[in-house]
Amino acid sequence: MTDTSHVPAEVPPNVTGRPVGRRTVLFGTGAAVAGLAVAACTTTPDPDPAPSSPTASGDVCTLTKELTEGPYYLDGQLVRADITDGKAGIPLKLSLTVVDADTCEPLPDALVELWHSDALGEYSGFVGRNGHDEPDNGTFLRGGVLTDSSGVAAITTVYPGWYRGRCIHIHVKVHTNVTPTSDGHFTGGQEIHTGQLFFDEKVTDAVARVTPYSTNSVTRTTLAQDSIYDEGGATSGLLTLTGTASTGYTGTLTLGVER
Repeated sequence: MTDTSHVPAEVPPNVTGRPVGRRTVLFGTGAAVAGLAVAACTTTPDPDPAPSSPTASGDVCTLTKELTEGPYYLDGQLVRADITDGKAGIPLKLSLTVVDADTCEPLPDALVELWHSDALGEYSGFVGRNGHDEPDNGTFLRGGVLTDSSGVAAITTVYPGWYRGRCIHIHVKVHTNVTPTSDGHFTGGQEIHTGQLFFDEKVTDAVARVTPYSTNSVTRTTLAQDSIYDEGGATSGLLTLTGTASTGYTGTLTLGVER
């Protein structure tokens, strides 16, 4: 399993230190990794900018680091492709590809597990921490799927909201050798990667103007203000996004992990 003793907990935005963890490899496709590090969307006029993917010109392997697990992880969540549980929000379809860091070959049958806050910045199992009162079933916006033969995990969710002190993000873990159980959960395996996924600010600006996100009363922390995101673009988990706030978004990223 991943040694997390070196990974710092999430810290308030006034802390200037950056979390430094075990490096993994992120396998990106694009004109250059620098192309992924810039805003992953076009400058379509407000209120609904439509991001676009960089032009592919080859496969590039670049190093990135793991990021903190944070305070809201729950063990043994559901194995499922749709983690929305009926939560309101802009549709978000994620296509996350896992590759072996040493060979850059796709890693099949790895469990990609996600968890994130809803539009009001509340996590299932911890509702109320961000100041909003809503039902808590303990499972919304949590779960994961096994990668296919191409190393791809396809997960349907909603665009996350924000909570005090953090920019919008999704937490991710990658496990190998897990055993799905008959009740829809999983057991065993090894945790080989812990990280976070991030969203371009131009896209988030459009999302924040849409209900129910616009009813979130908490001041939003931007990428530039965040204490965890280090402005490394795709190498730090910045998703490539396509779509609009009115139709929904697709987010892609390829993570290389060390077995």
